[in-house]
Amino acid sequence: MKRLILMRHAKSDWSLGQPDSARPLNARGQRSAEAMGDWLREKGYLPDQILCSSAQRTRETLDLLRITAPTSFQRGLYLATPDKMRKALRKAKGDTVLMLGHNPGIGLFAHSIVATPPDHPRFDDYPTCATLVVDFPITAWKALDAPGETVDFAVGRDFSD
Repeated sequence: MKRLILMRHAKSDWSLGQPDSARPLNARGQRSAEAMGDWLREKGYLPDQILCSSAQRTRETLDLLRITAPTSFQRGLYLATPDKMRKALRKAKGDTVLMLGHNPGIGLFAHSIVATPPDHPRFDDYPTCATLVVDFPITAWKALDAPGETVDFAVGRDFSD
């Protein structure tokens, strides 16, 4: 069995005039990322490998989760398409992988990998800090082909202002 924790970065700050890949999180995003890290730990959804976009806002989201595991910062996950995400995941070695990325690709990827979508009003738009937990009945990520079983889904706003 393999488990994917698929997370969109927390809310970023547009006010600083930074290039897109260099935008940091805003205060709400920081609170949401911390709350999502608490939720992951409380639920026992702890990765043994992390695949993270190289953008500032994904890196900062990861830092604020306060979860440690071997991490690969991948430029190819920055604004990646679902196909690029699937290719990156197929190279993963961990049993439970946290993948941190961006919309619209991450939301489209989330929809493509679940047999039954979670019963949550925000799944369709996959807002900032949205996190999907999915189990796949495979022994190696390279065998990822069919949709998996939805385990859980939450968004940062479920736990913070």
